[in-house]
Amino acid sequence: MIAVVVVGSLLPALLLPDLPEGSDKIEHLLGYAILAGMAVQVFATRRALIAAALFLVALGVGIEVAQDLLTTTRAMDPWDAVANTCGVLLGMATALTPARDALVRRDSR
Repeated sequence: MIAVVVVGSLLPALLLPDLPEGSDKIEHLLGYAILAGMAVQVFATRRALIAAALFLVALGVGIEVAQDLLTTTRAMDPWDAVANTCGVLLGMATALTPARDALVRRDSR
């Protein structure tokens, strides 16, 4: 999933569908929420979750910088990094819900 996010974020803009103005922020939010939610399912300790969250925030910021430095059809947008970070927080918040151990429950069946 991380590779999909990185590749999708660095693809030339010409290969991406046209979206209404600002709707890409929802994609950023949901994409990073899914990544963080997956981390909640995989990592058991608080320390590991914090590390995963920090990694995902850094990934989101790093991709924005890479879009500016490594592509000619994409541009860095600080609001995308904010949406990514909000997604990470949303996904990490699933650790506080009954969904926290969804994979463990599924595996025990």
